[in-house]
Amino acid sequence: MGLILKQIFGFLKLLNSDTGTNQIAAGIAAGFILGMTPSLSLQTLLVFCCIFLFRVQAGAAFTSAFFFKFVAFLLDPVFHTVGFQVLQIESLQGIYTMLYNMPIVPFTRFNNTIVMGSAVISIALTPVIFVLSKILVSKYRVVVVERFKQTKFWKAIKATALYKWYFKYDELYGA
Repeated sequence: MGLILKQIFGFLKLLNSDTGTNQIAAGIAAGFILGMTPSLSLQTLLVFCCIFLFRVQAGAAFTSAFFFKFVAFLLDPVFHTVGFQVLQIESLQGIYTMLYNMPIVPFTRFNNTIVMGSAVISIALTPVIFVLSKILVSKYRVVVVERFKQTKFWKAIKATALYKWYFKYDELYGA
């Protein structure tokens, strides 16, 4: 339970930081793909490489992947249906056979209906998730954070010596 709370608090700290909205939105979109597709496949390895090679916020990716994984279990019947329909397209049967006979491609498990369906749906919805999360992060920073900073509770906390010590420590050592 402590790890989950640590991830949530880390994500909230990330939302309140000066990190760019594009980096956070890209992290959430990458986490969406990680969460929706089955684990331990070649696709997840590719997404991990993208997270670490490009300017993608890894904390946002892993936290959102954790939460999207719960949604993915609920959507498995939808993934199965979509994957079955995609794998039954007659004009693609030759391509599927060629891909299956290649050396590395079968490790993607593309011939599994749930894997194919989750890949198709997650790739199709990733741009939507990116744009939506970018808008939500911007709105969160403008509306929620600014309102919270105006409350008497926050002003009282800012007046304490402990807050001033933490702010100085964070400034010096980047806690």
